[in-house]
This record gives sequence, structure tokens and C-alpha cells, in this order.
Amino acid sequence: MITRRNFIKLNGITTAGIGAGLKPDWFISEKQFESKRVKPEVRRFSSSAVEDKIVKVKAGIADPELAWLFENCYPNTLDTTVKFNDKGDKPDTFVITGDIDAMWLRDSSAQVWPYLPLINDDPRLKKLLLGVINRQAKCVLIDPYANAFNEKATGSEWDSDRTDMKPELHERKWEIDSLCYPVRLAYNYWKISGDSSFFDQQWKRAGKLILDTFKTQQRKKGHGPYHFQRKTEVASDTAPNGGYGNPVKPVGLICSIFRPSDDATIYPFLVPSNFFAVLSLRQMAEMFEQIGHDHLTGTACRTLATEVETALQKYAIGHHPIYGKVLAYEVDGFGNQLFIDDANVPSLLALPYLGALPVSDPLYQSTRRMVLSTTNPYFFRGRAAEGIGGPHVGLNYIWPMGIIIRALTSTNPTEIATCLKWLKKTHAGTGFMHESFNKDNPADFTRKWFAWANTLFGELVIKTHQYHPQILKRIL
Repeated sequence: MITRRNFIKLNGITTAGIGAGLKPDWFISEKQFESKRVKPEVRRFSSSAVEDKIVKVKAGIADPELAWLFENCYPNTLDTTVKFNDKGDKPDTFVITGDIDAMWLRDSSAQVWPYLPLINDDPRLKKLLLGVINRQAKCVLIDPYANAFNEKATGSEWDSDRTDMKPELHERKWEIDSLCYPVRLAYNYWKISGDSSFFDQQWKRAGKLILDTFKTQQRKKGHGPYHFQRKTEVASDTAPNGGYGNPVKPVGLICSIFRPSDDATIYPFLVPSNFFAVLSLRQMAEMFEQIGHDHLTGTACRTLATEVETALQKYAIGHHPIYGKVLAYEVDGFGNQLFIDDANVPSLLALPYLGALPVSDPLYQSTRRMVLSTTNPYFFRGRAAEGIGGPHVGLNYIWPMGIIIRALTSTNPTEIATCLKWLKKTHAGTGFMHESFNKDNPADFTRKWFAWANTLFGELVIKTHQYHPQILKRIL
């Protein structure tokens, strides 16, 4: 079970030794970097388009360590985490997170997301992503409240959780974004490829169930069917009040009992996830109307999106004593607001990355300044880097994902270059991104194999190569 920190020792130098100033040989930038990818014969999936992209982008990177990191990280999802089956009526793709042998709806969507722009150049890659979309629709129909699924009905280490577990589930933490990510993937697959074959009876039923689940979790008529409790010493790993979470006032927002970090919310109206739901509902509306010619369901999706958006404008905006008008991270409809941000996406910082707000929005910019400052309790600044973490791994641990999202939502080349420099400095000689690292000591990190962070890093390098190529033409 991978849930907490994995401490490491490299090249005979302990983490204490590094803190004292000793440097292992992976600090020497002149060393020859050898590929950390698994051997071609044991890779789970190979894509000619992805391999071509690696060659093209690497040619524009002057920094050998950064080029090495890109080549290791970008294909990591395909190399190590996908189980693709194109036999039968429709392709099926199961995607594990890395060191946890289960498929999160969120992670699996995000892991394959950076490959979407290439699907028209590689028919087999296109079919792999279609398989992810098919598998996700199947998962939603098994249980719309589950965040993570087994490949088969094998049961889980969390079967003792006090919730309505099923053998197909790995974990059953209700998170709004778990239903948004499959919509994001399907919608953008359709827009890029023009292929609407995924929008069959299975996906239609899944889409309608997503809509119904969002409506139920507005909690206008009681708390609904979802509840969750776990025997644990970690408060954020279970929900209070009999498993239904802290109370909310029904104001049109959607409850999310857990965050995208899999930590329990304090106030169940999770603001970034509600923004994500607005976007997803409008994307579903377009698919139901244009592909399915189902205007009734399309209208229902648009109506709910407008209701949630209106409630966000009324309840999610608060006044910060330093940064003024900003978005809160969580609210409850009673007037309580939580001013933090968490590195996991959706986050306040990531709203433009998801397409939920323009980066130029003054409200976003003031919120950005707040969450990238020490007024955010989970923003840490240390000798190795600075960035956002979260309660999932505790204080003083920065998530590379947060640094990557900061760069992806920045219009400042200097800030982007600084983020890339931090990421280059903090992989601890492994050649991969991690879940988190100690702000003062990158060798103290969590999760050696975390494919979401790896492919997200690949996406950052590709976008930098596309929009700010001058950054990559020098040693960082």
C-alpha cells in the first residue's frame, strides 16, 4: 500500500549528508545521462508519434539534463502503466497510476492527456485513448462515487471502509473531479479527432449518471446516498458526521466530500472542482446535442452549469486581508471560506490550465498571488525550491505537479524558466518527477513511480518548446 513517504538513500550519501552540504554524483551536470526508460521489449505500449515528438523536442533543448528528464518522463505512462486490449467490439485500456496497481478516473485521464494532440498521426495511439474513454464510462456505471477501480472484480485493501464497496472498486472517495476528467478526455478526443464512436449507449448512460450525481450532491433534498468512513489515525482520510461530511447550506453548488488529493474536504463545496464541473457540464451538453441529438439532456446540463456558475459568483469569492478579492478553496454556503490551495488538479492555480478561467482574469490573478505566497498554509519555500504542497503528505513537502502547473499557467518566461530549473534540481538523480519532495532536501521524496507527474512534466516541456523555445536554448 503506497500512501506515505518513501525515504531513499543514493550513492552512499544519506539525506542527512546532503543537508549538511555533501553532494552525490548526480549533482554533476557534466555527467553522461543514460536513459531511465524501461527497455523497448518490456514497454507496455509504443507510439511512433510519441517517439517522433521526443526526438523533435529534444533537438530544441540545450540543457542535457532537461532533455534527459523529458525523454524519461514524457512516455512514462505508455512505457509502464497502460494495459491495452483492442480485441472484441471496442478497445479497452486500463491505466494504473504507477506504484499503485489501480486506475483512478482522474489520474488515468491526466496521464494520457499529453498524447491527445498526436492521435491523428498514430491510429494505434488513437485507439489506445479510445480504450481509456470506454473503460472510464464502464467505471462510472459501476459506481459514480468511486475514485479508483480494479482491473477486475478482485476486491481491495479498502474493503473494510464503511461505504457501499463493490469488488470492482479499489477505493470509494467521492470527488467531483473524478467525473469531470472523463468528460474532459472524451470531449477533447472528439474535438481533435472528429471521431464520435465512443458516444454509444454506454457513454450516454454514463453521461446521464454524471449529471444525476452532480444534482444529487447539490444536497437540496437531504445529504443523498453517499457516505464514507475509514478506521484511521489520519483525520483527512475519513469524513465526519457519520461519513456525510461537514454540513452545507444548499445554494446550488455541488458537494465533494474528498479533494483531488484524496483528502477529505473541510467545507464540502470545493471551489476549483465546481468550476471544473461547470466546464464539464457544458462539454457534455455539446456532445449530447451535436452527437446524440438529445437536446433534453443537453439543456439539463446547461441549466445545471449556469446554476453552479451563478452560485460560485455569489459564494466562492471572498476578501483576503492582503490580496483583496480572491477565490476561496472551499466554502459551505453558510459564509465560511477556506483560503488555501492544494497542488493536486483541479486547484485554484490550475483553473486556466483546465480552461475554467482565462489567465488574464483579474480575480484569477489576485488568487494566484495569494496561493503562491506564504499566506497559503501549504506554500513552502526552502533551499531546494518553492511551491505548493498539501496535507496529503504533510508540511514542508512541495509537489512537482504544483510547480509544473505554475509554469503552465504563467505568461512570464522568467517564471517558466525558474520552474523548469527547480524541477531539474529536485528529481534526486532518479530522472523522474515524484509526488512530493522536502523543500530543503530533494532526496527526501514520496512516490518514485508517479506517472501523472511524469507526463505532466512532458506536457510542460512540449508547450515551452512550442511557445517559448528560447527558454530551452540555454542551460538552466
